[in-house]
Amino acid sequence: MSARHPIISVTGSSGAGTTSVRNTFEQIFRREDVSAVYIEGDGFHAFDRDTMRAMMAHEPTLSHFAPRANLLPELEEVFRSYSESGTGRTRHYAHDDADAARYGVPMGSFTPWEPFQPGSDLLFYEGLHGCVVDNNVDLARYPDLKIGVVPVINLEWIQKLHRDRSTRGYSTEAVTDVILRRMPDYVQTICPQFSWTDINFQRVPTVDTSNPFIARWIPTADESMVVIRFKDPKGIDFSYLVSMIHDSFMSRANSIVIPGGKLDLAMQLILTPIIMQLVERRRRLA
Repeated sequence: MSARHPIISVTGSSGAGTTSVRNTFEQIFRREDVSAVYIEGDGFHAFDRDTMRAMMAHEPTLSHFAPRANLLPELEEVFRSYSESGTGRTRHYAHDDADAARYGVPMGSFTPWEPFQPGSDLLFYEGLHGCVVDNNVDLARYPDLKIGVVPVINLEWIQKLHRDRSTRGYSTEAVTDVILRRMPDYVQTICPQFSWTDINFQRVPTVDTSNPFIARWIPTADESMVVIRFKDPKGIDFSYLVSMIHDSFMSRANSIVIPGGKLDLAMQLILTPIIMQLVERRRRLA
């Protein structure tokens, strides 16, 4: 953790909604005139698409959730470098034709590594592995604010099935194979990270998702609740949050439940003062 060069890490499983959470952070950064540099977890995959497919053909349980399929020591080094000096590097992964056109690289490949722009207020990471702690890396020790974003597992599967079928052209059977392939790493690598996070946002549907593999649509925000858990509730004004977010309530001493459609409002209320504390502390020391 670094007062001069703070890091925010948003960790979520695939299809959890971390991109929409990033959009909320970007709104806060823009409104509060905060200069951020960004890391996308996909940029630290170890292999391009063709190489990964070739490896998976021989290793039935290999997935992008696996630490060995990612450059986690390199990601840890970027976290360390940024926390010490505000420097680091990243790259982008081209998921589809739109990304390929934007970045000027073939689909399924990476852009060249590029250094961060100097003079940033903070580093923002969004991906699968922002809080991995194992025998090789300790990514959780560097971020000053660690956010977990995860839906209950049936909802996560529904979101992945719909996304991969509609935007990537995969069949239900192909997506199901990916889900099964990922399960060991989901249990061993993804889930443990949410014990290290400072705040977790977990979306829970209020409609039947008992068989996600035949669900015709994704439950909407209005058909969901979000459980927000604070690792350390000290200093959190729960009475203010409950008064500001209609139909919210506390379910435990460190948790508040809100309607799904109020997630953006809740994040703005909760995260803006935390972000500004980090930035103001940095600016005092600069």
